[in-house]
Amino acid sequence: MRLTSRLGQIRSEVKAFVDERMSLSHLRALLGHMLDTVFPPHSFDNHEEAGPLPLTGAGLATEGWSRVCFLDHDGCAMCARPFEGGPFLGADTLCSSCFDKPFPFSQARAACIYDEAVSGLILGVKNGDRLDLAPMLTRWLERAGADVILAADIVMPVPLHPRRLLHRRYNQAAELARSVARRLQRTYLGDALKRTRMTNQRGKGAEARWENVRGAIALSPRGAAQIRDKRIVLVDDVFATGATLRACTATLLKGGAARVDVCVLARAVLSSTL
Repeated sequence: MRLTSRLGQIRSEVKAFVDERMSLSHLRALLGHMLDTVFPPHSFDNHEEAGPLPLTGAGLATEGWSRVCFLDHDGCAMCARPFEGGPFLGADTLCSSCFDKPFPFSQARAACIYDEAVSGLILGVKNGDRLDLAPMLTRWLERAGADVILAADIVMPVPLHPRRLLHRRYNQAAELARSVARRLQRTYLGDALKRTRMTNQRGKGAEARWENVRGAIALSPRGAAQIRDKRIVLVDDVFATGATLRACTATLLKGGAARVDVCVLARAVLSSTL
């Protein structure tokens, strides 16, 4: 009887160990460690001629992480531009530009400042077929915009014109939006907005960009049926002057959306040539 009781105890302990240690997340972690052993991870910012650099977290080497200027929610509540010195006046404070000429969207979130530390990563995803960078950048976007995304009904990307989409083969904003919507369990709507003509914003100032993109964004029939009375988060890679985000938001609000917020990877704080 004592032996039977002891065997039953061992069986219970083994079952508890398996239940605790052999979950799907543990199995994924174990597989990840095995793959790292066979194929040691290299940083995204490593050069072929240099030796392997030690990683701090996934993706970047220690020096690369230290150069990224991540943003908290202590800049302008509407455009996410960080304030230039002075005291922090509160979470809902607007910069002078947004106070004088507000955007149609309600608020914006940006993961980091757009500078040399991140431009290569973002342009790699945008123009260089570097979709291997997308998981890391999606985590940045999630960290920056989880509050507005969780409060929204729909997550959608800023659209590309079909000719530009054919050239790039994918929309980088759509790759980010789809992933973050899935991770935060929001509805992803990838074809609600469309570009009706090609626009080139490179080298243009704020007013010229706005005139260039005015009237270039439209709602698709499917989008018009699904956005009414919904809270929407627009996702893009970089917030420069906000002209494209303004045009997309105006189209969505005119189509019946209840509210539009913005989440971007990076906020440009000086003149941009994107």
